[in-house]
Amino acid sequence: MRLLPKNRDHGWAPYTWLFYFCFFLLNPILGHAGWKQWLATALGTIAFLVIYFSFFWIKCPWNLLNLAAFVLLGAGFAPFNEGACTFFVFAAAFSPYAVETEASALKLLAAVLAVATGEWWLLHLSGWFLFYGGGLAMVVGVGNIFFAQRERVNNRLQRAQEEIEHLAKVAERERIARDLHDVLGHTLSVIILKSELARKLMDHDPARAKAEIADVEQTSREALADVRNTIRGYRDHSLEAELKHAKATLATAGVMVKSEAMPVCLSRAQESVVALVVREAVTNVVRHAQARNCLLRLMPVNGNCRVEIQDDGRGGGNTEGNGLRGMRERIEALGGTFERDSRAGTKLSIQFPLTKESS
Repeated sequence: MRLLPKNRDHGWAPYTWLFYFCFFLLNPILGHAGWKQWLATALGTIAFLVIYFSFFWIKCPWNLLNLAAFVLLGAGFAPFNEGACTFFVFAAAFSPYAVETEASALKLLAAVLAVATGEWWLLHLSGWFLFYGGGLAMVVGVGNIFFAQRERVNNRLQRAQEEIEHLAKVAERERIARDLHDVLGHTLSVIILKSELARKLMDHDPARAKAEIADVEQTSREALADVRNTIRGYRDHSLEAELKHAKATLATAGVMVKSEAMPVCLSRAQESVVALVVREAVTNVVRHAQARNCLLRLMPVNGNCRVEIQDDGRGGGNTEGNGLRGMRERIEALGGTFERDSRAGTKLSIQFPLTKESS
């Protein structure tokens, strides 16, 4: 008899295992029992069915009560119905599923065997009672130890897999949130700047205003494509293009730009992260810093890549918003450090090790 763990769809299996209960009914049938014995048998059957099916509904350690009830039924009915040995078989079969370890299951099986053997010896029952209530019960119980442990391992693996899937979904949601923030925050800032500039130029320089509006349209189309690629996870970022775009954005905002970019061999993942960090940092300069000058610096330092973005604006508080937190998480994922100094303007210092692939 192999029992399946709880919280599963057992199908018809629990009903097929009730075949072993037939031992309990054979004695009254073959012995032409009177109504009193049949009444006791009916009450015992009802009690057994309640205990049996409730085992599938309750959890450890409460199902130990079910095992005790099986043993009590076997001990109580054995004096006038040797078919009660089947209750010891069920107790032994359920024992490995009522505890968590093999050692505990063996102790329960030993207790069931001791009660069955004691009942047989005290009441001078037939050898068949000991064969079924002791021998068969132990064979079934020991066999179920293997199945119970295997099911527990499978359940742990399933829970671990579910947790991995959950964490993967959370990580993907966080990735999409960070990327959308970087894409939309920067792009909307550029659109606002160019729209304001176009509005100011509308009267005295319509041609340039028209060009700025065309840039707004082009930027909006690129943003739409970026959003779609972000959701799909296909977006790559060119650092060279991002630095060029950053200079143009700062210039549009009236910020003087000084760029010091030394050649650094980055992997695609590192280049994408640095590009996103530059984009978010420049967006913050344009939207919040009220700066006149901005320095962009990229250089290799002792096997590391160092990025510095510094402005002479109004600085800021120590609280990190979504953008700064996203930058920190990206850099830390590369094994690097992220420092922010806002005592005089704002200076972001980022450093991470170059991989063998990139170096």
